[in-house]
Parts: sequence; C-alpha cells; structure tokens
Amino acid sequence: MLLERIGITPDRILNPGIDESPLPAELPRHCAERLARAKAAAVTEPDGFVLAADTVVAAGRRMLPKAETPEQALSCMNLLSGRRHRVITAVVLTAPGGKRSERVVESVVGFARLTGPQKQWYLDSGEWEGKAGGYAIQGRAASFIRFISGSYFNVVGLPLFETAQLLRGLGWPMP
Repeated sequence: MLLERIGITPDRILNPGIDESPLPAELPRHCAERLARAKAAAVTEPDGFVLAADTVVAAGRRMLPKAETPEQALSCMNLLSGRRHRVITAVVLTAPGGKRSERVVESVVGFARLTGPQKQWYLDSGEWEGKAGGYAIQGRAASFIRFISGSYFNVVGLPLFETAQLLRGLGWPMP
C-alpha cells in the first residue's frame, strides 16, 4: 500500500520466514539492519528487484515488540506515554546483476502523556495488533503524537523518499 503512493505495485509480496527476535544486547539500529539484510538474503530473484525492510521502535536502548496481545500493547503505551522514542527502519534493495544498496532512516516521535481512558480507547480499537511499538501513527494513535522529527512514512513502516532514492539509484524506471 505504501509503495503504491509512489507509483509502484509489487509483483509479489513474500514472507521471508526469518526469526525476527533481537539478539542479546543488540542495539536497535543494528537489529533493524540485520533483519532487513536477512529478509533480502532470504529471497532470491536474480532478474528482478527485491525490497526488504525492518522497523524497530526504541525507547533508549530498549526495543519494543510488535504487540501481539493487549497486555503487550498496554506495556508499550505505558512506556511511550509522555516521552520521546525513535523509529528506525533499515531498507535493503537488491537489483539485477547482484547490485545492492541500503539505507537506515531514524525518526523521533513524541507521545503525549496518556490517560487510562485514552489507553483503553486505543486498546479497544485493535489497531495496535502486530504493530512495532504497539501503535499505528496513521490511525487513532495520531491523536497521541505531540511531534515528529523525521520521516512520517518511516513511522508508518517504510520511508518512501529514501526507498525511491534507492530504486532510482539502482536503475528502477521512475522519474
């Protein structure tokens, strides 16, 4: 859906089937880079382009999970409430002929201090399910965002400007 915003419709979307667990003592940026590289390596397409990315939400050195339960989502909201956090996305692009390029994009997001009813309202929405850091900025959580420094689309899940730059740089036909 995000790629369609810049005029690209993927031929296929594949699940690379890798373990996305952070390594012990791994820093957020390194985790995003390692996982994006592993996803790109798991897909072989010698005559085509492969775009892989991974997004990590970090509060300090602590990486927040992709919330799978209401308890995980609430834990994320409690941690993010009233503070800044970073959203780090690593993007890896491989092209025909073995060419490869990558970028890491970091955005800073400031959350408002959340009340109990706000947290419950968001939990009831279900938008947090499977989202890094337990929220989706493009949905109801937008009402919690005091500020953002960096790429909005990075926080959504794929930094579009940087992705377009990678594609152009490796010969993808786009203006």
